[in-house]
Amino acid sequence: MGLFSRSEPDPQPASASATPTSGSLAPLTRDRIARALEARGYTYGIDADGDIGGRWDDHVFYFLRIGPQREVLQVRGRWNRSVPATELAAVLELANAWNTDTIFPKVYVRVEAGELGVYGELAVDYEHGVSDEQIDLHLGCGVSLTLSFFERLDERYPDAVEAARVRSAEQG
Repeated sequence: MGLFSRSEPDPQPASASATPTSGSLAPLTRDRIARALEARGYTYGIDADGDIGGRWDDHVFYFLRIGPQREVLQVRGRWNRSVPATELAAVLELANAWNTDTIFPKVYVRVEAGELGVYGELAVDYEHGVSDEQIDLHLGCGVSLTLSFFERLDERYPDAVEAARVRSAEQG
């Protein structure tokens, strides 16, 4: 039997037979995500759909549960800058280089009303449960590594950074 030709899955994941401990695996819940954010001292809110979100370095992040049983944690951030759609090829080149050179987060670009929306996304499947430590690790990695990519964009588009600062000052 080859590595990729198993005819039967393991009857039970290894973690399911383990004795529960403080690091035991439990289902992913919105409350567990919120507790992990609170433990880091992060400020967040919950929108009308029940999704948790907040701002880091003025970029919007959401911490979503997706999948059939809402077992996949998705940390999604959006770059808070305006760049015209004419820059699509240049921004795609940066995104593709990032995706080639790094494992995560995945970054992608969309044209939205004549401007570019740039996103970073880390998704982790917790079908068999997750420890509090894993939630904390993946939230921290999702935010910090996405911000690293956004910093690259900021270096490339300093005028967009300044325009966002002016816009923010005018709004608040």
